[in-house]
Amino acid sequence: MKPIIPDKLFFKIGEVAEIVGVEQHVLRYWEDEFDILKPNKNRSGQRLYQKKDIEQVLEIKQLLYADKFTIAGAKNKLKHKRSNHEGVQLDFGFDREALADWKKKATQDLQSILNILDKNSK
Repeated sequence: MKPIIPDKLFFKIGEVAEIVGVEQHVLRYWEDEFDILKPNKNRSGQRLYQKKDIEQVLEIKQLLYADKFTIAGAKNKLKHKRSNHEGVQLDFGFDREALADWKKKATQDLQSILNILDKNSK
């Protein structure tokens, strides 16, 4: 069961530990071990986690505790997951010719409206 993450911008390490169900020292250790886990720190050095950080912590916990990966295995799995997503360009079905036709028609329609308004103002 995935824990519910409250709707906040930032979370302190104690809050994250409670949400995720691990001790604070485990989170600090994971920060040292996993490159993807780098919460911001405020001026006093206190860690400020965001939702994306908590989701990453949950993913790490899943790999280590449920899937029984070693630290090295979990790192490798996360590295491959990231490399599979890098460099992928989203395809929105962009059609340059259709856009150019639409733009030309819109320009003609707007010009017609301007001509009508110009005639009515005289």
